[in-house]
Amino acid sequence: MPGWAALTAYALVFVATLLFADFAVATIGVRQSQRHVNRRLGLIAAGKSRVEVMQLLRPQRRGLKRGSPFGPLVGWLEPKLAQAGMRVSAQKLLGMMALASAGIGTVFPLAAQLTARFNSVSTLLLLLIFAVGVGFAMPLFYINLKAAKRIKAFDKQFPVALDIFVRGLRAGHPVSAALDLLTSEMADPCGSEFGIVIDEVNYGLDLREALTNLSDRIGSQDVQMFVVCVAIQNETGGNLAEILEGLTRVIRERMGMVMKVKALASEGKMTGTMLSILPIFTFTVVFTSSPEFYLDVADDPWFVPGIGLILGLYTLGILTIRKLVDLKV
Repeated sequence: MPGWAALTAYALVFVATLLFADFAVATIGVRQSQRHVNRRLGLIAAGKSRVEVMQLLRPQRRGLKRGSPFGPLVGWLEPKLAQAGMRVSAQKLLGMMALASAGIGTVFPLAAQLTARFNSVSTLLLLLIFAVGVGFAMPLFYINLKAAKRIKAFDKQFPVALDIFVRGLRAGHPVSAALDLLTSEMADPCGSEFGIVIDEVNYGLDLREALTNLSDRIGSQDVQMFVVCVAIQNETGGNLAEILEGLTRVIRERMGMVMKVKALASEGKMTGTMLSILPIFTFTVVFTSSPEFYLDVADDPWFVPGIGLILGLYTLGILTIRKLVDLKV
C-alpha cells in the first residue's frame, strides 16, 4: 500500500483536478448563458424539436411493481432526481450504483493485494460496507446536495417569474402565452421548468395537469400555492393578476422569514452535515490507506455485533439530527 506521503500527493492532485474542472465548467457555462438564457432555448437553437427537448429535459419515471423491495428507495430517489434536474431513471441509477459497488468490492482486494485476508464472514461484511458506502452513500449524498441547491435557486427566481407572469397578464396575454414569456426571459432552472410546462400543454396535456407536474418535480410550497391559485381561477374566474400579485407579496415575506430561520439554524445544520459525513469519510480513508487496522480485529467474536450496533446508532443519530434541524416555516 502507498504511504501517507503518496496518499497526500494523490489527494492534492485530485483536488487540483477537481478545481480546474469546476473552473472549466463554470467558464463554459458563463459563455453558454451569454448565448442562450437557459438550456431549453439552447437545445432549440441547436436544432432540437420541441418533442426532443421535452424528452431531454423531463425526468424519467418508471414505476416498480407492487410489493417490490426497492419501492421505498425508488420512491425517495425519483423526486430527488427530478429536483436535481437529472434525467436518468431511479432504477437505472440504482443499477449503476450496484455495479459500481460490485466493482469496488472486487477491485479493491486485488489492488491492495489483500485477497487472502477476505476469507471470513466478518471481513467480507467489512468489504461490503466499504463498497456500499462508496458506491451508494456518496452518490446519494451528491444527488441530495445538487437537488437542494437547484430547488434553492428555483425558489429565489420564482417571485421574479411571478412578476413577469403578472405583467404578461396585465398586458392582455392569455395564461399560456404569459407562461411562455417565462421560458424566454428566465434563466435555469426556472426557464426550463416552465418550458416543460408549455411543451406539455402544446402536446395535449391540460394546463392544470402540467402545472401539477411542475409542482411534483419541484416540491416547493410556493409552487403548490401558485398551482392552486391558477386552478381556482380557471374554475371560478376572477382577476388572476391581482391574485398572483398578492401571492408574490406573501412569497417574498415568507422567503424573508425562511432566510431568518435558516440563518438561526445554519450552525445546527452544518453540525449535522459534518456529523453525518465524517464517519463515512473517516472509515473510507482509514480502510483505503490501512485496511489492516480493521482486518486485524475482524476475527474477534464481538466484531460483527459491534458493526451492527455502530450502524444502528449511526442511523439513529442521523434521523435525530434531521428531526432537530428540519424547521418548517
